Amino acid sequence: MHSKLGDFIRAHRERTTPASVGLAGGGRRRTPGLRREELAQLCHVSPTWLTWLEQGRPVSASGKMLARLAEVLRLSAAERVYLFSLAERLDPQDEANHAPADDALEAIVAAVGAPAYILDLRWDALAWNGAAAALFGGWLDTPAPNLLRFTFQSAAARALIVDWPERARRLVAEFRADIGKHADHPAVRQLIADVAHGSAEFRELWRLQDVIGREGGLRRFQPPSGGELSFNQVTLHLAKRHDLKLVMLLPV
Repeated sequence: MHSKLGDFIRAHRERTTPASVGLAGGGRRRTPGLRREELAQLCHVSPTWLTWLEQGRPVSASGKMLARLAEVLRLSAAERVYLFSLAERLDPQDEANHAPADDALEAIVAAVGAPAYILDLRWDALAWNGAAAALFGGWLDTPAPNLLRFTFQSAAARALIVDWPERARRLVAEFRADIGKHADHPAVRQLIADVAHGSAEFRELWRLQDVIGREGGLRRFQPPSGGELSFNQVTLHLAKRHDLKLVMLLPV
């Protein structure tokens, strides 16, 4: 049975005309689109490999190759995202085109009337509002705020987070689930190595291989000013930036 990835590639190959990619369209053709041999040549792969990919055989497609395929087939932004999703690969274009933070992200968190922040794939904080900055001293006021580093390498986190051991355990399991197919991304691997180097607790929790969905729910904090604060955590993914998460701490 053909895979969804193979079906998608074949359908777009067959609707891509030779003229649109600078090839002559002469000769007898079963379809008006590209032949496998032509697409393989344009993508710098063998026709056999492309045939196997379309047939759903267990061949691996790199992010670089998929990017070339998307360019040759002239996929739209949505089609490109879908292609990489089917292949379970990270699009190299994401890193090139995504700035660490921009005015749009700042506007999103500013519009939330409760502590709110935006995390990327590594759980680096890209934007946050004043309420979040006031709550998370020792994290969001650091030069490169990362939630995993803060939780395991900051004394402020242990004092702030109520029932830190349980929240830390769940956080590691949530992070493993969240990075999913991107676990081998160099930046993610480096973060895991750095946090593991500085925290025996993280090393032990990471070895457990636990996976928990980022479900949100009750979050309790003990700020230095005194008095326990409780919130309901809600996490949403941005429609045009699936690698980013908007985290809101709504009053209970």
